[in-house]
Amino acid sequence: MNEKVLMKGNDAIGEAAIRAGCGAYFGYPITPQNEITAYMAKHMLDRGRIFIQAESEIGAIIMVYGASCAGARAMTSSSSPGVSLKQEGMSYAAGADIPLVLVNIVRGGPGLGNIAPSQADYFQATRGGGHGDYYCIVLGPKSVQEAADFTYEAFDLADKYRIPVIIQADGMIGQMVEALILPAHKSPQELPRRDWIVGKMNEAPNGGRDSRHITSINLVPEELEAITKARFKRYEEIKETETRYEYVGSDEIDITLAAFGTCARVCLGAKQLAEKAGVRVGLFRPITLWPFPYKALGLAAADKPILTVEMSLGQMVEDVRLATLEIPGGVKRPEVHLLGHSGGVIPTEEEVFREIMRICTAKDKK
Repeated sequence: MNEKVLMKGNDAIGEAAIRAGCGAYFGYPITPQNEITAYMAKHMLDRGRIFIQAESEIGAIIMVYGASCAGARAMTSSSSPGVSLKQEGMSYAAGADIPLVLVNIVRGGPGLGNIAPSQADYFQATRGGGHGDYYCIVLGPKSVQEAADFTYEAFDLADKYRIPVIIQADGMIGQMVEALILPAHKSPQELPRRDWIVGKMNEAPNGGRDSRHITSINLVPEELEAITKARFKRYEEIKETETRYEYVGSDEIDITLAAFGTCARVCLGAKQLAEKAGVRVGLFRPITLWPFPYKALGLAAADKPILTVEMSLGQMVEDVRLATLEIPGGVKRPEVHLLGHSGGVIPTEEEVFREIMRICTAKDKK
């Protein structure tokens, strides 16, 4: 039986990455994710693996790109402004079908902002972030346990689809300390075979090296379009097989709350307050922020109002509104409301409860 341990979210992410077989980590300091870099500096080197504090965030992501091309499970981490600097490298990785893992412990912005928790990098993560047509799988943990579990799984998803995978955790998740059960160590034999990497020994009788070349450049528009369309077919497969969510509530509800990460934890407390007041509340939490579970949210909400709670002034709410288009014909589309905070301000249970009561009272008066 696995033993529970007490760990900070950032440390748990680092340990989970190591146990998943991460062979190379490249990072650069920025708060509130510095513990990840510090953890990897100690424990990657302890295990004879590669750790480099790069000269910049730009250097770090390109090192990840190169290490992955050479066959290593590779990872980087940062916080909001640092992730912005990594976006060109993320686009290159997506354009060359390079698997990698990026952890963003989101802080208040825009600009330099502050080091308080935020969710305002939602657009950046779920809309690709960099230039061109591409997506990344984006996982949004709500606990230290999930931060570890999703990081562990991110490496498998990255290899399965040859895609960058983002762990999108607000600063609260990275800094809080909770009990968790760590996943098992993967042995080298358990890691997937990468037949596409550069410089791989070929199996011809005379041995030698395959001159395989990995790049995202293609100067023929029609060829680049064909490659991108083929990649989008893979994205459709990801939508069909990897879309994930959690729903807490019954079939009979008065209102649906939509939230992820720390906000989902706050909403769970608000749901309990509302139910004591006689209001039936459903809580819908997207786990994959991309692909977003549009259909599942539409079916869960039906014709009842939806209150989106997020630590931004309105980003995930746009996906929530799109989800209402998935409601079956003949059913009245629900009103979508937003309770948003910016700059690192975290909503409270009481605040969400008051908004629930306001919406439900106004609905009853109509």
